Amino acid sequence: MKICKKCGAELLDEAKFCHICGSPTETKEEEFVIDSENLIEKIKEIIHEGNVTKITIKDEKDKVLLEIPVTVGFIGVLLAPWLAALGAIAALATRCKIIVEKKE
Repeated sequence: MKICKKCGAELLDEAKFCHICGSPTETKEEEFVIDSENLIEKIKEIIHEGNVTKITIKDEKDKVLLEIPVTVGFIGVLLAPWLAALGAIAALATRCKIIVEKKE
C-alpha cells in the first residue's frame, strides 16, 4: 500500500489520487516504441524491474491493444495468459507502443 505524502492516508496501489485530500500520487510514465518481434521480451524485462503498476500496449494508430495491471505478486502462472495475448498482438501488429506506469 502507498501512503499519501500530503495527508498520510493509506492509498490503494493503483490509485492516481488520494481519496482523502485529492493530491496526485507519485507515478511516472515511460514510453517505448518497439518492433512486435521484441514485444514479449521487452514486457518481461519491464515487469522484472519491479516498480511497475500498469503496462499499456498500443498499435501504430495509438489504439489500445492491451492493458496489463501489474501487482507485487504478478509472476509465474498469472503472467502466462498475458504473454499468450501478447503473442497474438505481436502477430498482428508490426510496431507497438508500450506505455509503462511506474511508482516513484
